[in-house]
Amino acid sequence: MERTSVSLSRIEMTDWRAVHSWASLAEVCRFQTWGPNTEEETREFVAAAVDAWVHTPRRRFTYVARVDGDAVGMGVLHVRSHEHRQGEIAYAVHPRVWGRGVGTAIGRRLLARAFGDLGLHRVHATCDPRNLGSSRILGRLGMTREGRQRHTALLRDGWRDSEMFSVLEDEWRAHAATDAPGTPGGSDSPGAPGARA
Repeated sequence: MERTSVSLSRIEMTDWRAVHSWASLAEVCRFQTWGPNTEEETREFVAAAVDAWVHTPRRRFTYVARVDGDAVGMGVLHVRSHEHRQGEIAYAVHPRVWGRGVGTAIGRRLLARAFGDLGLHRVHATCDPRNLGSSRILGRLGMTREGRQRHTALLRDGWRDSEMFSVLEDEWRAHAATDAPGTPGGSDSPGAPGARA
């Protein structure tokens, strides 16, 4: 099985319908504080994501993930501290491409930008402990599980805990050097560790 070829491009306002195609689905936002989105909520999210690209210094980088030109997900890189070189990644994937390695590919590209382009030192991500697919993706990215934060968000079904994962720049470089790009991406599930869409 070949890994799905995924590209990331800067989000544009015209992407809102594609984003809405997954942000409006209950299974995508099951472990999130947002959604399912109305069209207005998705347009507001995309407008804010587009606007964030013009802020100085840039702190939020939102990308649309495409497979063969078709928008199938998104990734967000937040710079939490320029001074301390800290960042956070999040992603969301359309269910029609779950299991094709799209979430893993998005994460790889976000980490490459975080460490390679922006020179960050530490990047973290969180996910609901019940979101086993997202936990597997974060592990495949070379991120270390640091522990669980209790009751970090109030969801529709009660309080959510958050599993904390992180990777340091030297760990990412070592992992990236040994990560075979020709291997299957494995099974992604909704994954959206903290992504707001």
